[in-house]
Amino acid sequence: MEAVMPLEVEIPSLRVMVDSELEEVEWEKVRYEQLNLISEKRIAAICHHQLYQRRMAKSYDKKVRPRGFHEGDLVLKKILPLPGEDQSKWAPNYEGPYVVKKAFSGGALLLSRMDGEDLVRPVNSDSVRKYYA
Repeated sequence: MEAVMPLEVEIPSLRVMVDSELEEVEWEKVRYEQLNLISEKRIAAICHHQLYQRRMAKSYDKKVRPRGFHEGDLVLKKILPLPGEDQSKWAPNYEGPYVVKKAFSGGALLLSRMDGEDLVRPVNSDSVRKYYA
């Protein structure tokens, strides 16, 4: 007896058909049914994956607390090191405090220094932290 690959046992090929002495019409029918079964299994796996993704997103979203910034809040801005620039361990991570001049709905903030000078570019709310004085 010849060795048969596991894939051929699950989805019989023409060689397996010859070994099992099935007629060609029967083999085609069985093969077609098995191919339909594979697509059904694939669809079931996709649905299961989507349900899992939703469940994981729901459990993650439970723990997320939105950070809201309002005009007049004091914040510290994260110092982003430039590529190729070494930052020492003892260097400060944040600079400021800054005053939130305007907060947009997408998370962008317009900041100004304490002396009233505005920053040129808006800053993402992910790179700032509230300053409690």
